[in-house]
Amino acid sequence: MSSIRSSKTVAGLAIILLLVVAGAATVHPDVLTIGAFSSASAQQITPTGWERITFGKIDVETEYNLVRAPDDSTVVLRATSDGGASGLVTRRRIDPNEYPILRWRWRVSNVLEDGNARTKDGDDYAARIYVTFDHDLGIGGRIKRTALKALGYDDIPSRALNYVWANQVDAGQIFPSAYTDWVMMIPVRSGSSDTGRWVTEQRNILEDYRRAFGEDPPAVTGIAIMTDTDNTGGKTTAYYGDIISVQR
Repeated sequence: MSSIRSSKTVAGLAIILLLVVAGAATVHPDVLTIGAFSSASAQQITPTGWERITFGKIDVETEYNLVRAPDDSTVVLRATSDGGASGLVTRRRIDPNEYPILRWRWRVSNVLEDGNARTKDGDDYAARIYVTFDHDLGIGGRIKRTALKALGYDDIPSRALNYVWANQVDAGQIFPSAYTDWVMMIPVRSGSSDTGRWVTEQRNILEDYRRAFGEDPPAVTGIAIMTDTDNTGGKTTAYYGDIISVQR
């Protein structure tokens, strides 16, 4: 009898172990899908799990639609901007230590000739992806945020990395936004040499945050997409493919 009980105990422990392992795999997959545009319907306007970001003093919004890609049947997100600005955001809490790699693909029709990432008048981009973080502002920061909201900025990240397809600045640099040092600009592509074709990007947000802010990052709170032309008065179209976050 004791041997039977022992065998059952071992079997029971084995089952528990398998359940724990299976549960861990479910909670911590190798890949987190942030923007599953390819599995959406081309008839949708806003992707599931995403919401619009608008700016109080900008009347013209960027138009976002899920469409078939120009060169194949894959569903992608198209952004068309003609002198306006707005964005889309998905609220996701992600540990950058566990998922440091952000990967996406994008395509733009043209860069903005008057775009300049270092000036407010030139702060427009054919395509950009924000990563926002759960940073404690402190009293001074909260006062600053209140002042910015009074000026019409409704959705202001306390810390963010802004990956952009730029013009007039070299790719690979990191520098503060022309509007606030809460947002650090990272041109991952610059100029017109790759316009009109799909380009896949991969960034280590853990390392980029350390370089940008000189400290380890808090949790990611969201990912945002924006194509904007309100400062330069230009016009452009961008396509965004699926966005994923990957473990080391």
